Formats: sequence, structure tokens, C-alpha cells
Amino acid sequence: MTDHVDSIYDFVLDVFYEEEQMRMTLYQEGSVCGEKILTGDYRNKKVWKNPVKRAVYQLFSKALGKELPWGTLTGIRPTKIVFDGFAKGKTQEQIIRDFQKDYLASEEKAALCTKVVKTEQELLSRFPYEEGYSLYVGIPFCPSTCLYCSFASYPIRAYQEHVKAYLDALEKEILFVKEHYKGQKPQTLYIGGGTPTSLEEKDLERLLEIIDQCFSIKDLMEVTVEAGRPDSLSWEKLKILSQYGVTRISINPQTMNDATLRRIGRNHTADDVRETYDLARKAGFQNINMDTICGLPEEGMKELEQTYRAVREMGPDSLTVHSLAVKRSSRLNQVKEHFHHYGATPEMVAYAGKCALQMGLEPYYLYRQKNIPGNLENVGFAKKSKECLYNILIMEELHDIIAVGAGTSSKIMDQSRHSISRVENLKDVLQYTARVDEMIHRKEVKMNGK
Repeated sequence: MTDHVDSIYDFVLDVFYEEEQMRMTLYQEGSVCGEKILTGDYRNKKVWKNPVKRAVYQLFSKALGKELPWGTLTGIRPTKIVFDGFAKGKTQEQIIRDFQKDYLASEEKAALCTKVVKTEQELLSRFPYEEGYSLYVGIPFCPSTCLYCSFASYPIRAYQEHVKAYLDALEKEILFVKEHYKGQKPQTLYIGGGTPTSLEEKDLERLLEIIDQCFSIKDLMEVTVEAGRPDSLSWEKLKILSQYGVTRISINPQTMNDATLRRIGRNHTADDVRETYDLARKAGFQNINMDTICGLPEEGMKELEQTYRAVREMGPDSLTVHSLAVKRSSRLNQVKEHFHHYGATPEMVAYAGKCALQMGLEPYYLYRQKNIPGNLENVGFAKKSKECLYNILIMEELHDIIAVGAGTSSKIMDQSRHSISRVENLKDVLQYTARVDEMIHRKEVKMNGK
């Protein structure tokens, strides 16, 4: 083994040597990667970063006999590389080739990423996103907290007495957003969490009334509500959502295997998902999304196939294929050693993607997370015209995403400086409620600094 590693080390030194010679040549010519050297220092981070990552990756890849589907890429938005490539006039074939050469990604992932961006560009070309912003409203309550969850999520039964005060604070923050963007309405609205539909009917109606009075929900281009848990929905709640003009809901089974649902802390069955889905169709919803997770604890291909048979029978309008992420703050991270296996495999993700295509769904947005075992990705698939614009806008960071509520994060764009300011809200429900004026002040400072 030592001899093998020594030979790889020699190989890495050769790579560094070749890169060094190239840098010196470019330095002498007064240019590095097409950019003039201003400092006189050829040891430029931009120049060295990718070669170093490639060399280290190749060292471990050869030593372990393993390749990663995304190669050296660790960021959550590989689509930005493709956007940049198209902006520089490169062809799709050139971008895929460069993806493989520069980042050692597989041809399959490079092609998927490029296909997603082509769809995004087509959708964005018909949407004047520069003229507005998007609003995210966070409702941090759930029937129960899933094993893998790291979002702000509090059991609704235990926190019911705090809901009114939370909605009061939320209303105050929403009114501030309305005042700051006077004369503008959000183009897309996303109500997430948590599970917003875990609110009681009167509280759900109050939430929508608050938003409607500020922005007239039915006038917005797109309105999504996470109704992910079937044990949080009823006919009455679906009718309230429909009445206020919600255009898209998510009913997220994650898996259609009852044993796994119990294992991850969900108090419902696969049949409950089917019944709730049918109820939503009867309530008139024509754009229903479903989320699934590949690689849940103790699930293999057999369980995944069962999930996708059931999903295909229901026929959602869009489908997000997640690869299990083991977040540091999740319960899963604390008990993962108790499971025989967890985490998606490339075969699982490929199977899920193939099923989505067979259902007439095409990939339209993509992102990655650092805590995904196997260096895999999450992909959103949708029927034509059923894509979620908010998902694209938040991934590609194209206009302000203003987020209100506990545990949310706003992204405020400064187009003139090509920079993004992030504003975080406190995650704890009681702290957020007590300190909402501070949350508003944080936003005001960043917004006025644009």
C-alpha cells in the first residue's frame, strides 16, 4: 500500500509541476486564465484552486479505487458553472466537456446539469424576475419532527398555545416587507416550514388572510404551500387553500413503505398519502408536487421500487428526488450507528430519475448538499408548465428572496456589486416571537445598504 501511495504522490507532484509551468508561462505573458495580473503574483487562488482539488481528488481516487459522480465539486449549485459557460458563448457540448475536464465530473452529471440549465433559461426568458422579488413565509410547526430533519420544526401540539403570538410577530414582519417594497408585489410566494398545514383551520385561514391583505394572493404569479404531511391535512384545510388562490401544494410522502415511515418518525401510513392526494385532486388542485428521499435508513432498491410504483399510480405534476442528507443537527446524525445502512447509491438516484422521466416529468432544477453520502444530488422534475419558479429563483439567486418567520434566511441582491447579503432569523419560535423587532431591523439595515 505504501508503494502504491508513493507512486500516486509522485503523480500529484507531476500534476503540480505541469500546472506550475503553465502558471509561469502565463505570468510571463501577463495574463492568468484570461485575466491581467494586477499583483504580480502568479500564485493566484483562482488559478491554483481547481488544479489542487483535481490532484488531491485523483490521489484518493487512485488509492481507493473509487470515483465520485460530481468529481471535485462540493458546492450546492453546480448549475452556476453551466450558466457561466453559456454566458461566455460556449456550446452545450463544450460545457459538458469542460465540466468533465475541470471538475472530473461524470458525463452523466455534466449532461444532467446542462439539461436543467437549458430548461431554467427557457422558463426565465418568459419571466421578468428582475422587476420583483419572492416571498418565503416560514411556519415552523409539524405534527412530529422527522428523523432526518434539521429545519426549524416544533411539534404543533406542544406549541399550540404559542401559535397566536407567532402569527402576530409574523404579521408584523410581513407588514414591514410590504412597506419596504411599496409599489411592488412578490412575484412568487412560498409558504414552507415545518408543515404550514399543521396549523388549525382558523390559524391557517388567519395566516392566508394576513398575506392576502398585504399582497392579494390571487394576483401573484405562483403560490406554493407545503402540505407535506397527510396527517396535517383535511378537506376543510384544502378548501381554505383553494379559496385563497394557492396554485401549487406539496404532499410529500418521502417513502411509501409503512415500516420506514414509522422508523423516521411519521405518524401516518402510505394509504394516508394516497387518500390525501385523492382529496387534494377533488378539491381542485391541478399542480401537486411530491418529495421522495432515496437512501432512507434500512431502505434498499426493493423499498424504493415500491415507493415509485405508488407514486406513478398517483401521478403528481412534479416530483423532487432527494438523496438523503445527514445534517449535523438532525436526530439521524445522533443515532445513525444504530442502522445497518443509510444513504443513497448512484443506482437508486438513477432509478428514481428514470421513473420520473417515464412519468412524463423533466428535470428543471438541481442542487446539492454537503452532507449527502455518496456525493449525490437533489433534482426537481415536472410536467411542462408545472415547474416551480420559486425553486429556480432561490437556487440561481436571481432576485431578492425575502424570508419571514422563525429559522428563515433572506437573500438580498445587489446587482450593481454582484453580491448577496444574507439575513438570518432566529430559529427558536419563542425567541423569534419576542425579538421580531430585531429581525425586522436586521432586514432594514441590509435592504438600505443595497
